[in-house]
Amino acid sequence: MHPAAFANPGRFFKGNLHTHSTLSDGALEVAEVCARYRAQGYDFLALTEHFVGLFDYPIADTRTFRQDGFTTIIGAELHSGAMDNGALWHILALGLPLDFAPSNSPFFVPVDDQESGPEIAARAAAAGAYVVLVHPEWSGLSERDALSIRAAHAVEVYNHGSEVECDRGRGLHTADFLANSGRRLDFIATDDAHFHHDNYDAFGGWTMVKAEENTPEALLAALKAGASYASCGPEFVDLWLDDRHVHVRTGPVGAITLMGAGVSTAVSVGSGLTEAKLPLNRLEGSPWCRVTLIDADGKKAWSNPIWLE
Repeated sequence: MHPAAFANPGRFFKGNLHTHSTLSDGALEVAEVCARYRAQGYDFLALTEHFVGLFDYPIADTRTFRQDGFTTIIGAELHSGAMDNGALWHILALGLPLDFAPSNSPFFVPVDDQESGPEIAARAAAAGAYVVLVHPEWSGLSERDALSIRAAHAVEVYNHGSEVECDRGRGLHTADFLANSGRRLDFIATDDAHFHHDNYDAFGGWTMVKAEENTPEALLAALKAGASYASCGPEFVDLWLDDRHVHVRTGPVGAITLMGAGVSTAVSVGSGLTEAKLPLNRLEGSPWCRVTLIDADGKKAWSNPIWLE
C-alpha cells in the first residue's frame, strides 16, 4: 500500500492554510502577509479571515498576489453557532467561492437564529470547500462537538499561533478520537498567524501538498485526495506498507514512531535517522495507523492516518 501523498504524481508544495490580515483581526495588510510568506519560500498561502459581521464578512480576494512560484487559495474562517462550552464555532473552509453567503454572525459570540457549526460546515462543503476542524485544544472542542461536524475533511493537528501564545496548539487527541470513531479525516498544520508580535506566530507550522502543479485547483484536489502531510520541521521522503511493516524514509530525524488505535507503538530512534521499518503487529489489530517524525530539536511531522483494510 502506497498512500496518496507518496504514490501520486507531482511534487510537494509547502503552504500555510490559516492566516489573517487587517481584513479581520490581523496586524498586516494583505499584500505584506503574502510578501512575507513568499519571501520565506512558501509555495502557497490561504488568507482565512474571520467571517463575522464585525469585519463585514470578509473573504479575501488574493488572486492579484499570485505569481510564478507562488499561489493563493481563497478561504475563510467561518463562525456560527455555539459549541458545548458556549463559545462560537471556528471552522476553516478552503476553496470557498467569493460570493459565499454570510451567516448571521455579527460578533464573536453565538446569537439566536443563526446556523449551527455543523450546518455552516455542510454549506461550505456543498459549495466545494475543504473543511477543517481548527485548533481543537484552544477551542475546548468536546468529543460530541467533533463528531457533530460530518462535513469535515481534516483536523488541524498543529496551530503555531495557539502553541506559542497560550500552549494550546495541538489537535492530535481530537484527531485520534475521530479516527477511533471511524471518521476518516486527514491532518493539516498551520500558523494561524496574526502578526501582532512581528513574526512570532508565523512560519512555524505548514502543510506539504503533493500535486502536479502549484495551482489552487490542483492543491485543493490533492488535499481532498489525502495527498499531503503536516509538519513544523521534519520532511517525509516516502512511506509505504507491506503485509507486516510500515516503511518510512525521511530527512534526518531522531525518532520515527508508528501508532494506531491502541496504546502500543513501534519506534526507531537514532542520530540523523533517515529510514525505518516498523512492525504493524505492534498495533494489535488497529484499523488505522499514522507516523510521526521527531527531529533533534523536538520539531514534528505527521502523516495522515492510513486505513489498513
